[in-house]
Amino acid sequence: MPVQQILDSTMFYRDLGTGSPMVFLHGNPTSSHLWRHILPAIGSGRRLAPDLIGMGQSGKPAIDYTFADHARYLDAWFDALDLDEVTLVGHDWGGALAFDWATRHPDRVRGIAFTETIVKPMSWEEFPEGGRELFRAIKTPGAGETMILDDDAFLQGLPGTVATPIAEEDLAVYTRPYPTRESRLPLLRWARSMPLGGEPADVVARVAAYDRWLAGSVEVPKLLITFRPGPGTMMTPDMIAWCAEHMAGLEITRHDGVAGHHTPEDQPQAIAAAVERWAAKL
Repeated sequence: MPVQQILDSTMFYRDLGTGSPMVFLHGNPTSSHLWRHILPAIGSGRRLAPDLIGMGQSGKPAIDYTFADHARYLDAWFDALDLDEVTLVGHDWGGALAFDWATRHPDRVRGIAFTETIVKPMSWEEFPEGGRELFRAIKTPGAGETMILDDDAFLQGLPGTVATPIAEEDLAVYTRPYPTRESRLPLLRWARSMPLGGEPADVVARVAAYDRWLAGSVEVPKLLITFRPGPGTMMTPDMIAWCAEHMAGLEITRHDGVAGHHTPEDQPQAIAAAVERWAAKL
């Protein structure tokens, strides 16, 4: 697997096939390992999946790991690999980063597919009830540090966000990059970045900016992949309806299978088939 020098650090990525590039972006607290079954199941094109900076096998520079930091390193990765006419596929924060990158590089995007991602700033009432107290605690100074940096709650909770158990060897791949309190900082920063109740203001502004682009970019095809709700599902029926109303050029693929929040763990073959079918039309 290749590793690319990026700014003052390195980024690891998976790279399969040749042709038109398709970039798969993971979220929190996973890595490119999330796409391990999906990349080989798509039969054409160049399929790439980086580990976000500070995550997986990528470097861990001494930065704050804000949304802007992740976007800056990802920008440099796209440029270093000279990627153009890109199809983006995102999950969780990977979807948000895909929307953000497309908003700022509209001439380099062919289409965007996404599943279980952050599509809009939310009020606390819009956020799934099962996660509200968890995220209130994470966003509380002191409590969040104890939960995620000390007690490793986000990684320990990963098995509770899937409908199909994650194999022990796969859990080990996800947990291995975070052996210390300091190494878990990206996980805390991502969790605190969830745009809830108008905070954090910088992330709310970026999400609002890509929402404006998503609403106006009728020329860029978009695909939302949904399943019957499972553990930790974030995109409620109301949120899916919001996407249908506010995103130009959107196609929604609804599957009967059950998936938790980490849909690529639960339904990799369905996701691969949906993306391949949709991408063939681009």
